[in-house]
Amino acid sequence: MCKLLKNEEVKTIYFNEDDKSVTKSIDRMASDVVKYMSENDVTLTAAESCTGGLFSTVITSVSGASNVFKGSAVVYTEEMKMKMLGVSKSTLDKYSVYSPECASEMCIGARKLADADYAVAITGIAGPNGGTNEKPVGTVYVSVMGGSKTVTKNLRLNNEMEYGRLDREGIRTMTVFRALEMLLDLLDETLRKEDK
Repeated sequence: MCKLLKNEEVKTIYFNEDDKSVTKSIDRMASDVVKYMSENDVTLTAAESCTGGLFSTVITSVSGASNVFKGSAVVYTEEMKMKMLGVSKSTLDKYSVYSPECASEMCIGARKLADADYAVAITGIAGPNGGTNEKPVGTVYVSVMGGSKTVTKNLRLNNEMEYGRLDREGIRTMTVFRALEMLLDLLDETLRKEDK
């Protein structure tokens, strides 16, 4: 079970895992990303749709982010996804903006645009409107890329058994949390490989 605790100062995610309570702060995770990337002299960019710049806000709230964060693109419409990031019309026509294919192309485009070592891309349905039976509110795709590896996931934030009922703010915040987790995992994997 995972719940988002709303706190005016720090967004905290509360977990119950194996009868143990675990809390993780989004601010702490963002700080870890900036520190880890600074220590390894690598750069980051982002492309955001449904989070509307929230991922970038969290990263740039960390002192020292300018050492690693090159910038981001908030691409809310199909037109901007194509114009700024090079997402293909055929991908959008065949799979829609709410797809792993779109998230992956957004990630590739953002990385190329910023000439960054790592990229994060986010697209999905934050609600409360816009969902369908096939793709309900909470369907969010995150793609992270670094080195020669890309990882793309459907976060399935509509899964009420795991997350409880999340509102628009909760979906956006949980998306940023999961994107940071994915990025930290990828950084750990790719940078550890380079050290060997």
